[in-house]
This record gives sequence, C-alpha cells and structure tokens, in this order.
Amino acid sequence: MYSVNVPVPGRVRALAADLYPSLVDFPVVREDHSLLLKRLGDADHVGALQRRAHRALEGTPTVEARVTGIEYFAEPPVGAAPVVYLAVESPGLEAVHADLVDAFGAVEGLEGEEYVPHVTLARGGDREMARRLADREVESVRWTVSELEFFDGSYRLPVSRVSLPA
Repeated sequence: MYSVNVPVPGRVRALAADLYPSLVDFPVVREDHSLLLKRLGDADHVGALQRRAHRALEGTPTVEARVTGIEYFAEPPVGAAPVVYLAVESPGLEAVHADLVDAFGAVEGLEGEEYVPHVTLARGGDREMARRLADREVESVRWTVSELEFFDGSYRLPVSRVSLPA
C-alpha cells in the first residue's frame, strides 16, 4: 500500500517516546511515527502513481499542525481496537487530504468526511487503558509541515519527498 504521509518533527516523536512506558501493555505499539495523509493503494507502476501524487500536490502550501492531546478510536473501521493516538489539529492538512481525495478517491470509512489527522501510538488491548491515556494531559506541539512523503507501506519506507510549497 502506497500513501502520502506527513513526517512528524522530533518533538512529536519525543512525546510519543515519553508515553511509551504507558503503552507497553498494548499488543501493538508503534515505534516509528508519521501522520498518514492519504492512502493511494497498490500500484503495478509505482513511478506512475508517484508522478500522479506529485501532480495532485502541485501548488500545495506549507501548513500548520498541532498535537492537541491523546485520543482513541474505540471501534476503528479496520484492525484491532482500540487505537490510541496523538490528535492533530490542522485545517491545512484536512484541505490537502480533500485535494488528494479529489484526485484519488476516498477509502470508505477511513477518508473524506471520516478522516481524522492523527499519529498512532498503539492498538489492541483494553479500552479502559485507552480511556485513561486519553484523560492525560500532554504538551501541545506545533509545527509547520514543509514536506510530505510518498510512502511504501510494504517496506515502511519513504520513496520520495515533496517540499512545500509544491
């Protein structure tokens, strides 16, 4: 699965690392962190998909983003529940997501109106643990999104980057 992701700054990764001791009881804990902006799907011709994504991003400005706290999806549309995450507020990222949905279509139940910008911390396990984590206060982290990644989910590696403004 290919996607367009937002690399998160070191301060967000440090926040996630600080929370790690509170996450160890979840069956799956993310150790690498990014923000999924738009799923693009699988491709027979990766170069063509990448060029199409880059064209869809032309004219995209830098945008502001802010971690606002810890939240969780009690019943995510796919995968183990619950999903604990850092909530990210960013009207700019939501607008870029909408532009990419216009170009590639939406994955039902996950994108379009249902899209929630976030950085996943952990999934599976106990809903009460997730609720307690969501009650915790965390430092707000603000940053300027100045690049996006074309990401290969099979290998969990960025393939290329797009500097903003694109």
